[in-house]
Amino acid sequence: MDREMQPNGLEPYLSELSGRLNQLLQTDGLHITEIPSLHMMRATATSEPIHSMYAPSLCFIVQGAKSAALGQEIYHYNPTTYLVTSVHLPIKSEITEASPEVPFIGLHLEFTPDQILDILQHTDLAWPEESEPGSGIFVGKTNSQLLDALLRLVKLFDQPAEIPILAPLITREILFRVLQGEQGHLVKQFAVIGSQAHAIAKAIQLIHRDYSKPLRVEELAKEVNMAASSFHKHFKQVTALSPLQYQKRIRLQEARHLMISEKMGAADAAFQVGYESPSQFSREYARLYGLPPKSDLKQASIQ
Repeated sequence: MDREMQPNGLEPYLSELSGRLNQLLQTDGLHITEIPSLHMMRATATSEPIHSMYAPSLCFIVQGAKSAALGQEIYHYNPTTYLVTSVHLPIKSEITEASPEVPFIGLHLEFTPDQILDILQHTDLAWPEESEPGSGIFVGKTNSQLLDALLRLVKLFDQPAEIPILAPLITREILFRVLQGEQGHLVKQFAVIGSQAHAIAKAIQLIHRDYSKPLRVEELAKEVNMAASSFHKHFKQVTALSPLQYQKRIRLQEARHLMISEKMGAADAAFQVGYESPSQFSREYARLYGLPPKSDLKQASIQ
């Protein structure tokens, strides 16, 4: 988005963030930082769709634009907006605006439900009303207060000795600003123990823990104290997927990771993540990634 089209008040912060991050990030790719919960991405060209699991996190863009797809919904965001995933979600993302002259620069800040609960307990923010769970993903509007805190977080890289003390405080402020937003309740809901949303979040954790084992939805629903029909409905409201579809995404993403990073064969990777039939694995892999494992890995090695 052109700087002239940006909402009033954002330009000074985005300008300084761009200047600092263009100096800091000299190469394309993922950059791990001294702040454990924060990593950054730089790209000088648009990307093909990438399948990955997003932890609960805030995704900010300083330059360029990106899209994130979950189920049938596509979420577009840029420097005037930010993406929030409130639970672990299998996202298909794509950098849609980037060039050598104006590289894409994004920041990914992870958080935990405990951090959200702590803020709710120590501020006068309204607790979410008990209702059916909402989506685990949304796009919010960036404001100057949010960017001011984000800029101060980035400035800590000039004073690394201050990071252990100040980074948690600034991160807390950033989360507080997000909770103040119009869609803050979509983050709050998963931190409230006893809520239906919290039960779904717990179920997601259990699926992650045992993704290679057979999934029995009725047993999982019982473990989080929900009726099977209600559980299935609310799970899909949060993740846009059924529990079985969600588990399948985890299995396929983990299998691809094993094949690429550990050079594991397709059949071995399939068995490792819980498939009993290599042919079924190959079919479902091709349905998600567009190519069967061997062809997909060959293409990935060329890129």
